[in-house]
Amino acid sequence: MLFFLCRLKALVSTGGRSVQTACDWLFSHVNDPFLDDPLPREYVLYLRPSGPLQNQLHHFWQQSRVTCGKNKAHNIFPHITLCQFFMCADDKVDVLLETLQATVCQWRGRFPSPLPLELYTSSNFIGLFVEEQIAEVLKQFAADFASEAARKADVFVEPHRKQLHVTLAYHFPTNHLSSLENLAKGIEVKLGCDWLAVLFSRDIRFANHETLRVMYPYVPQNEDELELVPGDCVFMSTMEQNNTTEGWVYGTSQATGLSGLLPENYVSRADECDTWVFHGSHSFFSCSAYSDKGSKERGILDGLLDSHRLDNTSLVDMPSLSLICHPMQVLRISSSHSRLQRRSLFVCRHGERMDVVFGKHWLSLCSDSKGRYVRTNLNMPTSLPLWSGGHRDYDMDAPITVFGSTQAQLVGDALLETNTVIDFVYCSPSLRCVQTAQNILKGLQQEGKLKIRVEPGLFEWTKWVSGNSLPAWIPPTDLAAAHFSVDTTYRPLIPINKLSVSESYETYMTRSYQVTKDILTDCKNIGSNILIVAHASSLEACTRQLQGHSPQNSKDFIQVVRKIPYLAFCSCEERGDTGEWQLVDPPILPITHGPNHTFNWRETLLQE
Repeated sequence: MLFFLCRLKALVSTGGRSVQTACDWLFSHVNDPFLDDPLPREYVLYLRPSGPLQNQLHHFWQQSRVTCGKNKAHNIFPHITLCQFFMCADDKVDVLLETLQATVCQWRGRFPSPLPLELYTSSNFIGLFVEEQIAEVLKQFAADFASEAARKADVFVEPHRKQLHVTLAYHFPTNHLSSLENLAKGIEVKLGCDWLAVLFSRDIRFANHETLRVMYPYVPQNEDELELVPGDCVFMSTMEQNNTTEGWVYGTSQATGLSGLLPENYVSRADECDTWVFHGSHSFFSCSAYSDKGSKERGILDGLLDSHRLDNTSLVDMPSLSLICHPMQVLRISSSHSRLQRRSLFVCRHGERMDVVFGKHWLSLCSDSKGRYVRTNLNMPTSLPLWSGGHRDYDMDAPITVFGSTQAQLVGDALLETNTVIDFVYCSPSLRCVQTAQNILKGLQQEGKLKIRVEPGLFEWTKWVSGNSLPAWIPPTDLAAAHFSVDTTYRPLIPINKLSVSESYETYMTRSYQVTKDILTDCKNIGSNILIVAHASSLEACTRQLQGHSPQNSKDFIQVVRKIPYLAFCSCEERGDTGEWQLVDPPILPITHGPNHTFNWRETLLQE
């Protein structure tokens, strides 16, 4: 009986495309702890356009992304919502699909054609609204479907009671309103259109999770980590991130159902509907339909993924990069000209971390029986500062890798090449930040000449620190003894004892803003350009309020931080004598890199 239920769940979870697809799903979820969970899926009924109008909407989708970037509307393809999400038991799905098909057939010839749509815009929303009288007709169709679903499939469906509309854009920056509105006015709403009733489902457990797309493969180094396969989707709840460290997130794989920690720079944000399952599509104007028995390719032909084709285009289908990328002219900051007129604040994230590359228990991989550090990979440093059998808590304060040092030195080389002058260097007390700052100075050929001021006030949001205490950072005097170019006479603006564990988001943003202002004040009359080396969050926290903007809410802040890679570099410039600051193009090019797996020649090549 249990096997039958699992097999039924596999069929429903794959949209009933084929027995083989369901078997593949079942085998990949063999270790899924919720495989035999009877919790049903959640379904929704949408009205989707097809034909010329759909092409117009697809064009708007493309242009709005290119012109203004992605907004909330891009999470789900263009549609009119006909009902709220509802649950249906796996053994009732076939009956539900038959009910939808029968209801659509009864409405052929009664469906309004053309469907009158009117453009509506506000400060944060743009959409096409169905004329009220016609909307009542569509709501009656939804009511008929709900009534039949309750009678035949014992399913409760609540028809959508709000105004019916196609959302074009929402939750976008105010300065994008004019561009988006002009693009929307170009949509010819009176073009011919075949409207389709389309049924989708989603896993109810992840309804309020963020959807991430795996970009690079990752092989777990520890038992609590998640294996990553490119193309898979990962569900992440912001509520589960409290006990993760910087650089790691906790998520569940759509492909396997397994959960664990994963490096955040191996994934990117995906659209919510990328993980939805397509079950059936029925036209109001013809007898053609794509049902749950059809193939995925037929669903795509219906336009299911039209709005996402740009994101999923294979690199091999793109034109040569040499044809679309032109040489960039690097901005050079002259020490003899611009220094006297305005000063710059540079904020840089640290380099690649040992605990992200080799797992959070990386120390166990490079310790001998006596607890001494032993290098076991070329990307591990040859030695660790002040290592003496584990008397420092490197688990709480991981160093950077060899490649992290190389990344940092490349940034310093680029600053030197562009004649960028750095007068003062401040950094977070985290070892990874001190090492990054040291290597940037090395590339700048300023190692030993410029002293690094270690400022505890630049540490990341303490809510992200695991455990009940802050890391035991290496004191500046010990760093100097280990040949780091630190200023041992510097008195911190915010001492370590003023930092609290699990501080609020508001406290963190206030702290970052205050310490940045104090740094700028202290250096106002004795230097022009200041470099801060800290964390991913610092690029936002140290510059946003400096420009006169209010902090974002914590959820949006986290989304910004997740997009900031190692050695990300931003530049803020003071405008005249007004004290106003503004983000400008950095003087150096960005640095991009990809992951590289551990290679074991015995396992790969020594095969009989």
